[in-house]
Amino acid sequence: MQKKRWKPLVLLRKVLTCAICSIALMALFSVHVPVFPSSEVPQFSDPFKLPTQHEIKYQRLSAERSWTQELVPPHSKAPLPSPKLNGANGILDFDKLWKRPLNRDFVQCIEPTLNYTSPQESQGYLLVHSNGGLNQMRAGICDMVAVARIINATLVIPELDKRSFWNDTSNFSDVFDEDHFINTLANDIKVIKKLPKEFANATRAVKHFRSWSGMDYYENEIGSLWEDYQVIRAAKSDSRLANNNLPPEIQKLRCRACYEALRFAPRIEAFGKLLVERMRSYGPYIALHLRFEKDMLAFSGCTHDLLPAEAEELRIIRENTPYWKRKDIDSEEERSKGACPLTPKEVGIFLTALGYPSNTPIYVAAGEIYGGDSHMIDFRSRYPLLMSKEILASVEELEPFKDYASQLAALDYIVSIESDVFISSHSGNMARAVEGHRRFLGHRKTISPDRKSLVRLFDKLEQGTIMEGKKMSNRIIELHKKRLGSPRKRRGPVSGTRGMDRFRSEEAFYVNPLPDCLCRRESPHTNNSLAME
Repeated sequence: MQKKRWKPLVLLRKVLTCAICSIALMALFSVHVPVFPSSEVPQFSDPFKLPTQHEIKYQRLSAERSWTQELVPPHSKAPLPSPKLNGANGILDFDKLWKRPLNRDFVQCIEPTLNYTSPQESQGYLLVHSNGGLNQMRAGICDMVAVARIINATLVIPELDKRSFWNDTSNFSDVFDEDHFINTLANDIKVIKKLPKEFANATRAVKHFRSWSGMDYYENEIGSLWEDYQVIRAAKSDSRLANNNLPPEIQKLRCRACYEALRFAPRIEAFGKLLVERMRSYGPYIALHLRFEKDMLAFSGCTHDLLPAEAEELRIIRENTPYWKRKDIDSEEERSKGACPLTPKEVGIFLTALGYPSNTPIYVAAGEIYGGDSHMIDFRSRYPLLMSKEILASVEELEPFKDYASQLAALDYIVSIESDVFISSHSGNMARAVEGHRRFLGHRKTISPDRKSLVRLFDKLEQGTIMEGKKMSNRIIELHKKRLGSPRKRRGPVSGTRGMDRFRSEEAFYVNPLPDCLCRRESPHTNNSLAME
């Protein structure tokens, strides 16, 4: 009888339990499962796929500005919405990643003083053979402007290097705005396009100007050549003028030459600005000078993460390039000293540790990456939104530039100068030139990787003794607190070095034009101390 009495109660409990579970499930699905009509299912993009050549139509969110048809990359994917900020923390994160370092009231000061005189009567003609790649030639040309002023020479438009690794046949006017160069420097030196015919067959003094030379050398040793010659030819232009201890007017002239007179040719400037606009449509962007091209790896002897066959190919190139003096190079030793470029994989780890999200737009300023996609897989998996001039522009748009390394490098230079953040995997000529120019333009954020410290961390990561995460990220952020491009005085020679090694150890003039071309605006609250980065 007792069993029969409890049976209805058990049955009632089971019914109530089922009813409660049913109600809970219905509530859960009604809140969290959106139902799309078949025609409205959103098409989510593959996060590991780069923009293709035909994906040019898109719609922006109403809050985003529209991208006009004139600026649509002929084969680029729709820009991703800018990362959304979540309250105060989001704003702080955005500032940390993108905000410029404090300028500390430094402004450009390159105008001549009241005592500066017009060019004196020319004593002869200076011919210049510029050597190296684009940025090595740029620095050399600007130095030769200063040399022409020092020795009272008429500068003939410099000849660009046509015999180096790149085999570029560009003339000065193909890369630079020749008329602008001549007119801008009219109050400093006389510049002409060609040597006058009557001097075409004149005997010339061909000189390899001594590296990192000062006023005495040029005024006395080179200036004395005018007694016997009317034409002096500089066989090379790179690093021929001292970084420091020159008169202020000469230093300011170097900056006027570099940052005002030596402008790129109009068609390069126009197309470079168009590439900048196309990058801007994706939001704030990083320009990455990824120095992982064949010539760089062959020259430096850096073969970390390369296949044995690739390392051997690079060794043969180095062996067969006569003007590269170093032949036998220990790759791992160079890497441990921080002398090797970071690999694409290492750059990806570095950016992740700094806190840049995976949807960060990155412009890869580089030539052809050695090994192609095989060395880019890991980097691309972290940062799928990798752009380049080849992706942002059509084949037809790039056609006029494609066979000219200097002109292609000029496009990368423009996009790098205008980027929100610039990072280079190696401190080569372009990295140094861009860093100096960005300092001159107001200390735009420029991150200089501490490669020596980073490779130690990366080796531990590879060995499994440390892991990627907050601890490693904090360590890398701490290492780079003072490597963000904030104002500081140009570094002098390393203590204890002598002779040419002393000059070689100095920070180059065009890497940091402070204090010569950047002056502090006077204000009652100005702190005159300048800590070194």
